[in-house]
Amino acid sequence: MAAVTCMALPVRAGAPQPPAVPVITVQPGTIGVALELDGTLQAVRQSVVAAQTAGNVVQLAVRAGDAVRAGQVLARIDERDVRAGLARSEAALAQSQAELANARAQYERSQRLRAQGFISEAALDVAETQWRAAQAGQQQAQAGRSQAALAHSFATVVAPYDGLVLATHVEAGDLAAPGRPVATVYAPQPIRAVAYVPASQQAVARAAQRIQVRLPSGAWVGPTATVALPGADPVSQTVEFRLELPQAAVAGAMPGQSVRVRFGGGSQQRLTIPSASVLRRGELTAVYVAREQRFVLQAVRVGAEHGEAGVEVLAGLKGGERIALDPVRAGLAGAVPLDAGR
Repeated sequence: MAAVTCMALPVRAGAPQPPAVPVITVQPGTIGVALELDGTLQAVRQSVVAAQTAGNVVQLAVRAGDAVRAGQVLARIDERDVRAGLARSEAALAQSQAELANARAQYERSQRLRAQGFISEAALDVAETQWRAAQAGQQQAQAGRSQAALAHSFATVVAPYDGLVLATHVEAGDLAAPGRPVATVYAPQPIRAVAYVPASQQAVARAAQRIQVRLPSGAWVGPTATVALPGADPVSQTVEFRLELPQAAVAGAMPGQSVRVRFGGGSQQRLTIPSASVLRRGELTAVYVAREQRFVLQAVRVGAEHGEAGVEVLAGLKGGERIALDPVRAGLAGAVPLDAGR
């Protein structure tokens, strides 16, 4: 990499002494390996409630943010058509019941006549067949009535469980159709954090010895359970990690809020330097390297921060080199290195 040399100027008698800047020797150290990613909160129980019949929405009974109970009405759909279908099925059921009663009476009469020898065996068989056909017709009519009653119930869209309305997707007067979303409902507990880990980093996440989630409140909590989905998304090339959170820790939290997820692994040898020794000027990131009795500005590429261990150096430095602890003073004319140890 390019190096800029700061030449020491001759010191005149009586002039101020050049600044002596403490330096340290860079050596690889043991740091904890961690992967930190953005995540979101997600309700474990969240449902998109959809219409199951066609018709105009005549009433939307809830708004986003409303608390609902299981079975509470969310919306009503025009039921005139399904009500007419229910009436037709009930009439067909009544007709089948009358036909069954008549066929049963005819069969019983035929049995008595056959016992007295007034009709043939074939006539009795015909009466029995008609009676059994009437039984099947009555069962079919009952099934049709049950189906019509079920379709009639679809005209009222209800909440599947106790929860909160996250969003509504229709307004009164809209045309509903089977499968069209009406509202999204979620249970406020339990809540989990979801993080999408790059496929290239999933090994680090899976082998993490400690996982922490930073909640919107700023508190770090550990998940009660962690589940990594077995496949990667073919477009984003990420693996979804689901982290179940303690209920007490996420009380009052809402789905969609951002969190920070940290996967802590083992330890590795990395080259780190104090964050204060890094000089950042626009796009330039550099340190002052001691070369005998002068400083040389050396560009570096840094990585993640590791707290007290400092910032990781990815390129531009190697073990054994000495750098200035104060890059501002090291850039002054005539600055000289002062070994401070590490």
